[in-house]
Amino acid sequence: MLTPDQVAQIFEILLQENPNPKTELIAPNDYAFAIAVLLSAQSTDKAVNKATKELFKIADTPEKMLNLGFENLRNYIKTIGLFNNKAKYIIELSGVLVSKFNSRLPKSISELERLPGIGRKSARVIANTLYNEPVIAVDTHVFRVSRRLGITNANTVENVEIDLETLVPQRYKLHASNLLVLHGRYVCLAKKPKCSECKLNKICEFAHTFDKG
Repeated sequence: MLTPDQVAQIFEILLQENPNPKTELIAPNDYAFAIAVLLSAQSTDKAVNKATKELFKIADTPEKMLNLGFENLRNYIKTIGLFNNKAKYIIELSGVLVSKFNSRLPKSISELERLPGIGRKSARVIANTLYNEPVIAVDTHVFRVSRRLGITNANTVENVEIDLETLVPQRYKLHASNLLVLHGRYVCLAKKPKCSECKLNKICEFAHTFDKG
């Protein structure tokens, strides 16, 4: 396991490499971003952006989505995994926003979590991205990279989140999730990590193991 100083060093290096890390989901407004996050579960940002490019031209508000309807929505997102369930959640979520929140997303994580199709991870992604909440969301990249680097050895998403919230210095928390996601997506790949190119390879114990073959 890394020391607190080493954890801080990791995020300082990542932030130097990428001073303004941003989500790669594309959305025209807050509501559309929440829909994109919902769709991204067990899918890639690239696949979501491809599907929503046309969808958001005609349905970028809860009212427009309800008018589009379940069957038509399915046709726009059928290239995305679990599209039937996701279409159902999107229609339900849109209805809740219209009836209970004046068609606007709630800003508290607890209220976001209670929206159809929006679990803890998605709620934290939304709060972090849209409302600049310094919270950490643990997706597959964050889970893999934080464990591989030695920041945590927890075996569940919940415990990895707890460790990261405890161990990541406050000054890095706003960007921590995106920094780890992007590092996992482009450098610390699941099967063939680019250890020789990685700026963290002098800190990461996995890099030394990998280099030894």
